[in-house]
Amino acid sequence: MEAQKPNNTQKANKAVSSNVRGIKNAFLVICACAVVAVCLFIFVLGADSNFENGHPINLLGTIYKGGFIVPILQTLFLTVIVLSVERWIALSSAKGSGSIPKFVANVKTALNANDIEKAKELCRKQKGTVAAIVYATLVKYDEMDKNTILSKEQKLATIQKEVEEATALEMPSLQQNLPIVATLTTLGTLVGLLGTVIGMIKSFQALSASGAPDSTELSTGISEALVNTAFGIATGAFAVISYNFYTNKIDHLTYAIDEVGFSIVQTFAATH
Repeated sequence: MEAQKPNNTQKANKAVSSNVRGIKNAFLVICACAVVAVCLFIFVLGADSNFENGHPINLLGTIYKGGFIVPILQTLFLTVIVLSVERWIALSSAKGSGSIPKFVANVKTALNANDIEKAKELCRKQKGTVAAIVYATLVKYDEMDKNTILSKEQKLATIQKEVEEATALEMPSLQQNLPIVATLTTLGTLVGLLGTVIGMIKSFQALSASGAPDSTELSTGISEALVNTAFGIATGAFAVISYNFYTNKIDHLTYAIDEVGFSIVQTFAATH
């Protein structure tokens, strides 16, 4: 029996693949966003048409006056956007081809009728992470059904363990890149605060100058402070919303897995 387990697992993997699409190397995303941010800062925000006699005449020029912190904040903001889109695509592929609640309900109906083959067929049609985990558990169900050595309690524990192990294997692909988004919720705000402090320092230096205050330096410092504050708050807020949104979606997928896994265990307990 032990020698047959790898073969069954391979069959399960071939039959239903989780097929979670996603970016494996987030560092390349950050580098690409940094290049785009620097280009935007130099060629778009810093264009001569945005200035007159060295003073900004529109919003783009004002943002440019935010200083060297601006492209850093733009990099962080673009990274949050790209990784949020990446997680949307990844979790959409993890969900499979149909509605998760409908899939769960159909599988539970098949289990209540003790129709394991129909439940497997539903998994093949659904695809995605939830279906892959459920299918692997159903394969283990068949193994335990044919097993004449283990006790009923041991069989139930083995099926439950299969659910937990399959879920643990899939979770990293679902949560991939979310820790980076979580980090950016704080990092974006802190970098924006740094830019604010630097801008205020410049403003106070202009005020403390001997004679009449340099209005140009004063306005530049204030612009730098306010622009960086705005970018930092925007980056942090968007990252928080994105992180909580996708964490909630993962929780829904996990709940669906737990619900079907419990039904499989209960079905085995009731029919054996």
